[in-house]
Amino acid sequence: MRVMTGRGAAEVLVDEAEEPRFLLVLTHGSAGGVDAPDLLAVRDAVRTAGGTVARVTQPFRLAGARAPGSPQRQDEAWAEVLAAVRAAYPGLPLVQGGRSNGARVACRTARAVGARAAVALAFPLVPPGKPDRSRADELRGAGVDVLAVSGDRDPFGVPAEGDATQVVVVPGENHDLKKTPQRVGEAVAAWLAPMFP
Repeated sequence: MRVMTGRGAAEVLVDEAEEPRFLLVLTHGSAGGVDAPDLLAVRDAVRTAGGTVARVTQPFRLAGARAPGSPQRQDEAWAEVLAAVRAAYPGLPLVQGGRSNGARVACRTARAVGARAAVALAFPLVPPGKPDRSRADELRGAGVDVLAVSGDRDPFGVPAEGDATQVVVVPGENHDLKKTPQRVGEAVAAWLAPMFP
């Protein structure tokens, strides 16, 4: 499905659960795509747990850009995409998430779009080499329950307990979370399943 936003077209790939209990909308990082190993692992695990999963390629990536531009414009386009996806799946409770920059978008917009929870994969807590520029307030200020999953070797930092509702640290993983992506998927599914019995 394509969704036109004020920032251009977004593309949405949907994998439906057999008996859906909730809708999880995921997006990529700044330079990545929706086929990142951790996003695919989350998709697979969450579908088994009763979640229909929509993976969104944001307008800036479809346009070929590696940087998302201003957070305000990115968030506005995200809200437009979410409205279209929710209209296609009415009645399903919404969870949203993403990896890296996509995790930031999910946390910044969770309350505004009516999400019940947010999933932050490889949340870029600090720019590498700039530990004084923490983005922990985006996690703490989501206004919904947040699961943060990070590798213990992530140069962007690892959220502390209290930065999110639950923090899962995967040993041996870097920012890309691609060594053992199934562990990431299992952590997300285990956290979401009890919310939607």
